[in-house]
Amino acid sequence: MHQQNKKAYIALIVGAIIIGFSPVLIKMANAPGIVSSFYRLLIGTLTLTPFFVYSYLKNKPKIPIKGVIFASLAGLCFALDMSLWTTGIMISTATIPTIAGNLAPLWVGIMAMIFFKERNKAGFWLGLSLSLAGVTLLVVHDLYHPTGMMKGLLLGLLAGFFYAGFLVLTQPGRRYLNTITFLYISSFATTVFIGIFLLANGLSFTGYPAKSWIIFLIMGVSMQAGAWFLINYSQGHLPASLIAPTLLTQPVLAGIIAYFLLGEVLTFWQFIGGIVVVAGIYQVHFSRTRKAKNQ
Repeated sequence: MHQQNKKAYIALIVGAIIIGFSPVLIKMANAPGIVSSFYRLLIGTLTLTPFFVYSYLKNKPKIPIKGVIFASLAGLCFALDMSLWTTGIMISTATIPTIAGNLAPLWVGIMAMIFFKERNKAGFWLGLSLSLAGVTLLVVHDLYHPTGMMKGLLLGLLAGFFYAGFLVLTQPGRRYLNTITFLYISSFATTVFIGIFLLANGLSFTGYPAKSWIIFLIMGVSMQAGAWFLINYSQGHLPASLIAPTLLTQPVLAGIIAYFLLGEVLTFWQFIGGIVVVAGIYQVHFSRTRKAKNQ
C-alpha cells in the first residue's frame, strides 16, 4: 500500500472507531438527545472556525448563494437526523437507533430513483429486502414485550432518511463550494437549526451536571471536528468503495462498546436482525458502487 494511502486508511479506521463511541457517549451524557446534539455541533463548529477562516483568507474561494442554500438545506437535514437519532438513543438503546440510522444508503437509492430518475439494479432490491427483513427481526420481540425499542427504531429509521437527504444535497452543494467551506456552512446551519428545535421543545441550554459538559466537549472536539476531519482526509485518498463499508462498522462497534460500558445486551432476534440489516446495507452500497463503475 502506498505510504499516503496507508496514512489515509489509518485515519479512516481511527475516525470510524471514534464515531463508534458517539451513541454510547450520548447515552452517558444524561441530557436530552437534542441538547447533546446541539453542543456537539456547536463545539465542533467553533473548533472548525479557525481552519475555515485560515482557508478562506489563504484561498479566497467564491461562495455563491446557490452553494450556501444547498449547504444550509443539508444542515437542516443533518439537524433533523441528529435530533431524531439522539432522541431514539435516549428512549431505547445506543445500538438499535444506530443500526436503523445507518440505512441511509437505502434511502439515497430510493431518492436517486425518484428525483434523479436513476434505475436500481437487482442487487439494490435484494439489499432492500434484506434490510427490511432485519428491521422486522429487530422489532418482533418488542411487539410482544414492549420495552420502548420500537420507538427508538422508528426514530432511527426517520433519522436515516434525513441523513440520506443530507448526502443527496451534499452532491450538488460541493459543485459550488470546496470541502472546508461546505463543511463549515452546513455545520453552522445544523447548529442553528438544532438550537431552534431545542427551544421549540422547551428544553434548557443550561443546568446539566459537570459530567454532561465534559461529554459535550469530548463529542464536539473529538467526534464532530476530529473524527470527521480524519474521515474527510481519507476521502481525498481512498475510494468510496473502501470508505463506505468501513464506516458501516459503526453500529457493530456501537453495540460492542454499549455492551462493555452500558451493559446493554441485545436479544437473540435483535442480534440476528442487526446482522441482517448490516448485510442488507452492504448489498445496497455495493450494488450502487458497481452501477457507478459501469456508467
